[in-house]
Amino acid sequence: MERYQIILAYDGTGFVGSQRQAKSRTVQGELEKALRALGWDGRTVYLAGRTDSGVHASGQVAAFDFDWQHSLADLRNAINANLPVDMAVRQALHAAEKFNPRFDATCRRYRYRLFCQNVRDPLRERYAWRVWPPVADLQPLAKIWPGTHDFAAFGSPPRSGGSSQRTVFSAEWQRQADEWSFEIQADAFLYHMVRRLVFAQVTVGQGRLPAEALAQVLQNRPAAPSRGASREIRSVPPGLAPANGLTLVEVRYDNPV
Repeated sequence: MERYQIILAYDGTGFVGSQRQAKSRTVQGELEKALRALGWDGRTVYLAGRTDSGVHASGQVAAFDFDWQHSLADLRNAINANLPVDMAVRQALHAAEKFNPRFDATCRRYRYRLFCQNVRDPLRERYAWRVWPPVADLQPLAKIWPGTHDFAAFGSPPRSGGSSQRTVFSAEWQRQADEWSFEIQADAFLYHMVRRLVFAQVTVGQGRLPAEALAQVLQNRPAAPSRGASREIRSVPPGLAPANGLTLVEVRYDNPV
């Protein structure tokens, strides 16, 4: 019996999320079904993190124990032969005996895509948020997030009473024509954190919130009112960027497994 690590990609459109649920189609459920077709009799597959319903992944990490007598390439190919078409194992690796893809992770990277267009675009909207009115330059807003902060205004801890402090290593907006891409790397993320960050930045980009409000709310103090405003801004507008624009791109580990 040996522990294996796999890098998993999936189109999240047809899943209610990554974590196994009794009566719903999930990433974990489909992966475990594919492994059982190969003779796996384990109790659970471990994932690096949960993704919400509709969220995609190109670099989700999973681990499981399996008595496999063939090569890593054969393992990858055998699992893929039993997975649905909206999932694929990109790579299979040997892992340390106690490797846990969630608790051993030191960095996670997400990408969020959006485009500014006033007419529906079915080919793009499966994987990106269509935004209208258009946004102004979003690139300066990315400089707000790096560092260790309390992100309570932008998400909730996975466990009740848990810390909402997270360390963001890098954040960047890139633009190409009418498309914007936001990449952010952190030690971990709060529930809905990336989607709330994107929604807040789009709100600023559309001129509905002053840019300084984001930094001041992040620092847990009220933002100074903009000219003509009658009250302080104590929180960002509630809202979530749609799940379809979000992709888990990479999970990193300090020590090779």
